[in-house]
Amino acid sequence: MIRRRHLLAATAGAALPLPVMRSAAAQTALRFSLDWALQGNHAMWSLADDRGIYRREGLSVRMDRGFGSGDTLVKVGSGAYDIGFADFAGAVKFNADNPQNRLVMLYPVFDRTAAAIVTLRGRNINRPQDVAGRNLGAPEGEGSRMLFPAFARAAGIDARSVRWTSMAANLRDTMLRQGQVDAVTGFLFTVHFNLVGLGIAEDQILGWPYAENGLDIFGSGVFVRADWLERNADTAARFVKASVEGLKLLLNDVPGGMASLKRREPLFDEALEARRFAMTRDRSILTPNTRANGLGHLDMDRARTLVTVNAEALGVANPPTAESMFTDRFLPPRSERMV
Repeated sequence: MIRRRHLLAATAGAALPLPVMRSAAAQTALRFSLDWALQGNHAMWSLADDRGIYRREGLSVRMDRGFGSGDTLVKVGSGAYDIGFADFAGAVKFNADNPQNRLVMLYPVFDRTAAAIVTLRGRNINRPQDVAGRNLGAPEGEGSRMLFPAFARAAGIDARSVRWTSMAANLRDTMLRQGQVDAVTGFLFTVHFNLVGLGIAEDQILGWPYAENGLDIFGSGVFVRADWLERNADTAARFVKASVEGLKLLLNDVPGGMASLKRREPLFDEALEARRFAMTRDRSILTPNTRANGLGHLDMDRARTLVTVNAEALGVANPPTAESMFTDRFLPPRSERMV
């Protein structure tokens, strides 16, 4: 997809008890990087722009496509971007290696990780445990592959019996389709709809998300650098508030969200991305936890588990604490986050 230099730009009013419109000169400019090319869930931010939420919050946001969560984390850590949306998988090692550029997750958008095992019918894999002794495929260093040993322990799979085939990310789905691997690991909504795009009927695709099969951990969320957060606490709170409101708009108007992204990328497939978002919504966003406690609810026990399994997966001997990597101080009140 073509990178849009000014994908989201708006003017808005400060978050006060009563809305107060800010002048254009008072707008706070933000550089925001996504995790990948435009996908359905990203409409929560394009709708925040289109429906005037950024304007009301006094924000002018430039949203750019990403090139993988790891790349987004590096860009936020380096200061090239103020805010990023990325999977948590690489953040523990980044913070351990770069304590001076420590990253903090402000808002776990995906209450459950989208990491999953995916295969096709006819491969004699009918449950996660059936991958024992089989050939799995994934890019080397990819988050769901790195988390597989932790998932295997939780699901009762002998991880040592699994053989791995490495490939470029854009070849993973084709190699599964061609039978060069028995199953793959990756984000469920990414692999599933890539296979659909390759002509595979949906009833032939089988997937088991880690979070629904023993490893209940957070997934992707909004990251900032800790020192930036110290200087821009009010701005961070306004961006998170706008993000939550944008997601609620998207949940109530999926076609409008897809049209919002289509205006920014002419090649955007509205029908396919609406289906991708529906899967993301039902498996990663609207979980029992978020329905009971509101979008973005932070359970520190789950956060500690996430840090631990990522540290083990990436060989981080002295990982940062979960308390240094997560905060819920910038979330709106629970009443504003209920769905």
